[in-house]
Amino acid sequence: MKKTFTTLALSLSLLIPISSFAKNNVVVVATGGTIAGAGASSTNSATYTAAKVPVDDLLNAVPQIQNLANVTGVQALQIASESITDKELLSIARQVNDLVKKPSVNGVVITHGTDTVEETAFFLSLVIKTDKPIVLVASMRPPSALSADGPLNLYSAVALAASDSAKGKGVMILMNDGIFAARDVTKSINIHTNAFTSQWGALGTLVEGKPYWFRNVAKRFNNASEFNIENIKGDALPLVQIVYGSTNMLPDAYLAYQKAGAKAIIHAGTGNGSVAKYIVPTLNQLQADGVQIIRSSRVPHGFVLRNAEQPDDKYGWVVAHDLNPQKAKILAALALTKTKDAKEIQRMFWEY
Repeated sequence: MKKTFTTLALSLSLLIPISSFAKNNVVVVATGGTIAGAGASSTNSATYTAAKVPVDDLLNAVPQIQNLANVTGVQALQIASESITDKELLSIARQVNDLVKKPSVNGVVITHGTDTVEETAFFLSLVIKTDKPIVLVASMRPPSALSADGPLNLYSAVALAASDSAKGKGVMILMNDGIFAARDVTKSINIHTNAFTSQWGALGTLVEGKPYWFRNVAKRFNNASEFNIENIKGDALPLVQIVYGSTNMLPDAYLAYQKAGAKAIIHAGTGNGSVAKYIVPTLNQLQADGVQIIRSSRVPHGFVLRNAEQPDDKYGWVVAHDLNPQKAKILAALALTKTKDAKEIQRMFWEY
């Protein structure tokens, strides 16, 4: 009888998924944003107040996540993401870094506003040494709206962070079932739920709680990064600002940023990061004064070619490669914590 019972138990165990025996531990780090917002009525999907719902309420609204992992929550911030400064960015990074260092934590989900989630994700991918999944998640509609996208996004983000297959994939953004790499994802529309895209494509997609993978990140990130949040002191990074390229430009914006203490200026140029000929003397003077000039582009796809449009080698300028202006700003600030050499900064832009 004992032998029969043992055989039956073994047979049944083969039918039960391994996840039924031991679920991974996932911590949800809440920072605010639309996913924690509230509108005046269920039809207010565009007019609402962000960062109102605390983390416990977010988790309780999606009880199904406890079937995916052992989920706990931390209220790191409660802020609309457009108001995030270096202080908040560094605080998020330090809190997440402390979490991933704990053996009991298998993955981290960060709820965040959509406006600057791509910057936070890219920053975390550069400064946190871990192969544990870090997944940022957001929503385009507040929880109070009809067809709110936040609950399913949160469920999917927890599923991704709890998946062993996500280990070593770097920092990711999960939105609308798409799994995106931190370095090349961007918000491309502000009124639809399919708001995030990457010109190089998604890493994969998540269907019914399971991730399916289609590519990896070719650049350096997380464990392979030369940056480390533990080496960054204080509540501010070197000041980097962006000037948007257009016709009929004035040099005043560049000079004002220099006066304000900017250590680098991202020129979000037209086309291939083009610089109007009447602006070139101003940028060269800034470079001579020690302000790094980095050519990015306002065009959402493609990449800036070095020594095309402008003789970057001659001027000592840097090109942002395929990083958009806001991502270039993040990398430039980190680069300046290590060097003021334009050639070394250019190396970093090629590698990251």
